Amino acid sequence: MELFEPSKSILQEIKLDSKFRNVRLLVKRDDLIHPEVSGNKWRKLKYNIELVLFQKKDGILTFGGAYSNHLLATAAACKLAGLKSIGVVRGEELTTESNHNLKRCTELGMELKFIPREEYDARNEKFVQETWKEEYPFYLLVPEGGSNYYGIVGCQEIRKELPDEIDHLFVAQGTTATSCGLLIGLSENTKLHVVPVLKGFDAKGEMKKQLVPFLIDEETIREYLDRVEVHSEAHFGGYGKWNPELVDFISNCKEEYDLPLDKIYTGKAFYALMSWLAKQDFQTPQTIVFLHTGGLQNGSV
Repeated sequence: MELFEPSKSILQEIKLDSKFRNVRLLVKRDDLIHPEVSGNKWRKLKYNIELVLFQKKDGILTFGGAYSNHLLATAAACKLAGLKSIGVVRGEELTTESNHNLKRCTELGMELKFIPREEYDARNEKFVQETWKEEYPFYLLVPEGGSNYYGIVGCQEIRKELPDEIDHLFVAQGTTATSCGLLIGLSENTKLHVVPVLKGFDAKGEMKKQLVPFLIDEETIREYLDRVEVHSEAHFGGYGKWNPELVDFISNCKEEYDLPLDKIYTGKAFYALMSWLAKQDFQTPQTIVFLHTGGLQNGSV
């Protein structure tokens, strides 16, 4: 099912200084797929929605914070698919009027449930999951960020839309579903660079958990993870945090490259890419791809 047209996700070439003469830098513009179901969000929701339709369930129940792009994307995608949606939101003090994101989710028909932070932090515990399933038997439970088996399968499809030969692929990392999907689909000659936006995040450890259903053999998982380079110092203080340096960088990218980025994910990841690139001295031609995972509606400068 194609509610949205992935062909809108163009490959934008970034013109670099002459000192990077051996570098071809491309941006995969998944942010252009849809204004509210943008970037990797539709990739992760696609097969979850297909499963809901196949099982003839009423809709999706999922989780997120007050500014969750995933909640907004789920609300929009479910509305377009003729499904219901429920969003479990972190923070009992919040309301549907607390910010534009929550208000928009409500406008799109999503029922929001605000729960205490302690209760939200236990959302993945088995007994909590069973409680939600018992209360909402006609809804598919989708983890925060769409990070499940079907989300990873959807992200694998991105590879089919990229050049055949890629030396390096950069992506922002939150729940690791997108990076795991990319890793499974990439050639063994491609290095995957992940940029966690959470401070102190165990990127490879979390990816390993997600890869088990796909790569059951421990040695195979290790071989795949050896192709991953983690850029752990570009979080700018942690999730949802930034400073004037990052804001200026994002503004410069918009002006110089006509590339819009957000402060939460893509701005940090592209900053990590450019910082890394400045330290390289490639003697042979290199093709580098940056996956724009969207998020502009809640994190634009």
